Amino acid sequence: MTKPMLYVDFNEMLEPDLALLSTSDTKTASNGALVTLEAGQEVTVYMDDIDEHGNSDNLVATGIVEANKTGGWGTHVKWCCRIDANGILHQSKR
Repeated sequence: MTKPMLYVDFNEMLEPDLALLSTSDTKTASNGALVTLEAGQEVTVYMDDIDEHGNSDNLVATGIVEANKTGGWGTHVKWCCRIDANGILHQSKR
């Protein structure tokens, strides 16, 4: 089974390996499918980016969905993605 590809903003990380994912139990994947989020689910997250020549080269990471347990400015978010040890890389480097 292919992991859903979900948009995130890597500029708004709660921790170095924790991305905000969704304020609700669902999120629309890059292919338009509605994905129901649950703890432990494997996902791919991405953010639009370009290379030094102006070509599309998205930032991409894989990780596991987890409930948001952080405090502070991100408390309104229900689900996060804990990015795995591979980190965030440009798609061309994966």
